[in-house]
Amino acid sequence: MAGAINPQSFSDSLVILGAAGLVIPGFARLRISPVIGFILVGLAVGPSGLGALVGEYPWLYHVTISNKSAIEPFAELGVILLLFSIGLELSFRRLWSMRAQVFGVGAAELLGSGILIGLGLYFLGQPAGGAIGLGLALALSSTAVVLPMVGTESAVGRAAFSMLLFEDLALVPIIFMLGALAPSVAASPEGPWNELADILLKSGITIAVMLVLGRLCLPHIFSQAARTKSPEVFLAASLLVVIVSSLATSIAGLSPIVGALLAGLLIAETDYHGEVEVMTAPFKGLALGVFLITVGMGLDVRVIIANWPNLVLAVAGVVLTKIIVTAALLYLSGARKGVAMEVGVLMSSPSETTLIVLSAAAAAQLILPSTAAFWQIVTAIGLTITPILARLGHDIARRLEMALGEETAEASQEHTEAAAVVIGFGRVGRMVCDLLTVHKQRFIVVESDPDMVAEARRSGYPILFGDVSRAEMLDKLRLGHARALILTMDDPVLSVRVTKRVRGWVPDLPIIARARDTDHAAQLYRAGASDAVPETLESSLQLAETALVDLGVAMGPVIASIHQTREDLRMGIKDAAQLETAPKLRRLRPDEVP
Repeated sequence: MAGAINPQSFSDSLVILGAAGLVIPGFARLRISPVIGFILVGLAVGPSGLGALVGEYPWLYHVTISNKSAIEPFAELGVILLLFSIGLELSFRRLWSMRAQVFGVGAAELLGSGILIGLGLYFLGQPAGGAIGLGLALALSSTAVVLPMVGTESAVGRAAFSMLLFEDLALVPIIFMLGALAPSVAASPEGPWNELADILLKSGITIAVMLVLGRLCLPHIFSQAARTKSPEVFLAASLLVVIVSSLATSIAGLSPIVGALLAGLLIAETDYHGEVEVMTAPFKGLALGVFLITVGMGLDVRVIIANWPNLVLAVAGVVLTKIIVTAALLYLSGARKGVAMEVGVLMSSPSETTLIVLSAAAAAQLILPSTAAFWQIVTAIGLTITPILARLGHDIARRLEMALGEETAEASQEHTEAAAVVIGFGRVGRMVCDLLTVHKQRFIVVESDPDMVAEARRSGYPILFGDVSRAEMLDKLRLGHARALILTMDDPVLSVRVTKRVRGWVPDLPIIARARDTDHAAQLYRAGASDAVPETLESSLQLAETALVDLGVAMGPVIASIHQTREDLRMGIKDAAQLETAPKLRRLRPDEVP
């Protein structure tokens, strides 16, 4: 019958969509990473899980995946879309600025980890060629799992991305090197080196052509798609660009993920990158879920139970080696201890590309098929525990940052001398600190959230961990030597209490406080604040002004009413706080002075 649905494909789709729509929200509710959820789903519904019982219970056929190879193309598409979305977040300028990290630390991390792991396996009896192949394979880290957890904007994300990018670029040369080490090829006078040179030449030409055509054609393609005002056409154009770019680099001999990254970079230079990112995000998430399900399907519980001592030792050896190498290299390159350790732990498990290199090593007869199967299980276990390692690395980094007691004490004494003290490092405090930095004003921040302190230190902010509700902490800040105290924390009661306490100790210190509203501002003025800024006031007045103008009210009456409202609020605060003069709720710009 024409158009009949393939029952097997329909069953597999049911399992995948069921995992995405039911199982993963359940794991999220339990605060368990969806990465682990998808892998466990793959383990449960794969050929080694419930799929093994289909013969006894035929109804299980409809809730299991019997053919792993049928869904692998969708898994590959997930990784491609991930690299495409990463490219959308970057730019050629930013990528060029990262060249030292990519080709410096990234290359050193891959080679250092590969050499140490390879030497360990060589001394354990693995032949030299097999040790090289296994070392390089296990030194790779997972782009598909790591980057969605940390992004590319934070200090940890930038360091991880630079190393992962080099690994993705090095994948094809690694596979060709393994082919050169094959016993059947090693005796040949030429080996595969001529072929490798030919592929490098083709790939260079392909990338150059893609760069030129992308800059010339992509703006016009997306412009025409946008004019149709059809989301379907825009989505089709986006997916077409990704697939064509990936195919082009594949034909040239490079990995398709390089083409996807390049497509993202090219679209990021256009005016349509935001819309493209929104359109492709659902496909990326679902396809990545399929990839993780295929990873789980590679696990066999019976094999794991039978070989668990060797598997535990293998996973621990790989993880510890990569932690030491990665953390040491990052620390020597100037990263903070917390950043270096967190990235080291995060990058310590093997990668989805490890499976590709293992297959290449087995095809080149450098390792036995049984050896490749063992390390494939190690890789799948490593990918499964990556979210746990990420949490562990974050906790270790936080403890390292908190343990820098001497550095904290020195920072406190150094920065409070003729400096501003900012208490609170939320969204308001961070913006205040950024503006102080722009204008070259010295400051020190105090924050009671340890995670926020660790993140701020990784980003280079001079910050102390401390609870200002305790008088001892305020004593340590030596506010008598500070130039100003800026209170940005979102705790109205504590801000009033701190203001009153500090004003009693340091009568002449300027205290600028964030107020929740005009009533809170009056309380702060009564407590001794020099300036209290109601956070809701100006945003509300600006919103009302914009709305009135857009509704057709003349600008003059609108400005007059805004000024009158502000004046009424000033007088209200003056009366409530029993001030001699009304406070200035907003500093006037030079062009606003009458």
